[in-house]
Amino acid sequence: MNKNIKIAVAALLILLGLYMMIFTRNLGWGIVVFLLAAFPILLYFKNEYILLAFWQLRKQNMEKAAEWLTKITDYKGQLHKTQYGYFHYLLGLTQAQDHPTKVEPLMKKALEYGLNMKHDRAMATLNLAAAAISKGRKQDGQRLLEEAKRLDTAGMMTDQIKMMKDQLKMPTMQKHMHNPNMRNRGKFF
Repeated sequence: MNKNIKIAVAALLILLGLYMMIFTRNLGWGIVVFLLAAFPILLYFKNEYILLAFWQLRKQNMEKAAEWLTKITDYKGQLHKTQYGYFHYLLGLTQAQDHPTKVEPLMKKALEYGLNMKHDRAMATLNLAAAAISKGRKQDGQRLLEEAKRLDTAGMMTDQIKMMKDQLKMPTMQKHMHNPNMRNRGKFF
C-alpha cells in the first residue's frame, strides 16, 4: 500500500474519532476510533512487509523473508525514506546465500541510505568486507573489518570478524601456484 494512502486513512480515522467525540457525544467510541488511527501512522513509518521480513529472519526463514520483500515493488513509493536502507539491507541478507555477487551493491546502498542500529551497520560492513576479500582487495577488506569491529559494540560478530581476519592472513593460492612447465621451460627450447 502506498505510504500516502496510509496517512489519508489515519487522517480520516482521526476526523471520524473527533466527530464522534464532539458532535455525537459518543466519547468512548470516539476514543477507540481515534486510537485506531495509530495503526496506519505506525505502518507509515514501519512498513508491514519489512516488519514481517524481519520476523521471518528471526526464525531463520530466508525464503519467506525474501517473499515478503518482493511485495515491495516500488520502495520509494511504499516506504518512508528512513526505511530505504533497511529494505536494501534485508534484500542483501536474503540473497547472501544464493547470489553473493548481488550483496555488495545492496549493502552499499543500505549504508548510503542509513541504518539506525549499530549492529546492522556492522553486519552490512562485514558483508562488504567479505565481498572485498573474495575479490582480492585485501586492504579494503582489512579496513572494512576494522570498521565492523568498531561498530560491533555488543560483540555479536566477533567470531565472524576473527574468522575473516584469519582468512586475510592466509596466502592467496594464485601467488603460490606454479605451472610445472614453467620450471622446465629452458629444456624445451
